[in-house]
Amino acid sequence: MKTVADAKKLDQDGVAEFLGRVAADSAAAFAGLSTSIGARLGLYTALAGAGPLTSEEVAERTGLVERYVREWLAVQVAGEYVLYDAGTSTYLLPDEHAAVLADPGAPTYLVGAFTMLKPLYATEDALVDAYRTGEGVAWQEHGPELYEGVAAFFRPGYAAMLVREWLPALDGVVEKLERGASVADVGCGFGHSTLLMAQAFPKSRFHGFDFHAPSIEAARGAAREQGLGDRVTFDVAATTDFPGGDYDLITFFDCLHDLGDPGAAFRHAERALAADGGCMVVEPNAPADPLDLISPIGRSFASTSAVLCLPVAMAQKGPHALGNHAGEEVMRSIAGEAGLHRWRLATETLTNRVYDVRR
Repeated sequence: MKTVADAKKLDQDGVAEFLGRVAADSAAAFAGLSTSIGARLGLYTALAGAGPLTSEEVAERTGLVERYVREWLAVQVAGEYVLYDAGTSTYLLPDEHAAVLADPGAPTYLVGAFTMLKPLYATEDALVDAYRTGEGVAWQEHGPELYEGVAAFFRPGYAAMLVREWLPALDGVVEKLERGASVADVGCGFGHSTLLMAQAFPKSRFHGFDFHAPSIEAARGAAREQGLGDRVTFDVAATTDFPGGDYDLITFFDCLHDLGDPGAAFRHAERALAADGGCMVVEPNAPADPLDLISPIGRSFASTSAVLCLPVAMAQKGPHALGNHAGEEVMRSIAGEAGLHRWRLATETLTNRVYDVRR
């Protein structure tokens, strides 16, 4: 046990440097709540493209209480999300910042990561118990804000890359979709990935499956709003019992690592594929070696895995609990054991790796 004398031997510069880093993390954690509040109340939207505004003008645009708005704006200025002109007492959200904070259609939109915080922090007691007992915290134990936040977080990347980059990287898949193919989107959540494909390939038919009924209801509503009900269906089903067969393409978007038994999902997919069909597996671009996670993106993946991905998998009591950074070799091995022996890295981004997987 260290004594006070030992403590004096510490590199005080090193302590100060690390203290600064942790203080910055603490500030970001508190500020994240304000970011989520700003998104939910439309504050970023009100500021976007509006030019300099006073706190009174922002409050009027949003129907909120000015005193709270002024305090919220102070947080934004402190984090340099919003610029402040002391001479005119006005606040400005730069267009470059609006692309990240105020435009859900932009590929750079990142607010979903913050709206996930409320339900995740609410499970802290359950997570503490899970860490002690080895139990899990199931997906359905979280509040609706988590499902909405996850969908909002992933949609921009899918919208930017799925049709333009990822599908063309799979051998012969775009040609099939253009002619007319049958596609199962397994673990589809709110159906953003399913609907993006349906919009791009009107001759194909798409079937979204997810075990979570509220997510399926949201997906059905989105399909109706987008007028895609003629070629898209959404049904409640698990990864191991989704109906149908002879699918030309089965997709798994950022979901296999959350399963207690991804092997069973692969086995069911292998049986459900057409003779020349294949799977598109999209997984986080997160390496297995903890040293390779030392970056903002790697830290984000690891942090999410520790409080969401791993506990969800543990709750299923399957043979695996991978987390989101198990690495490619582990997933490749599980797929091979299920009869999907042809595994190829089709393409990758900073955040995702896309695999072309076949028998």
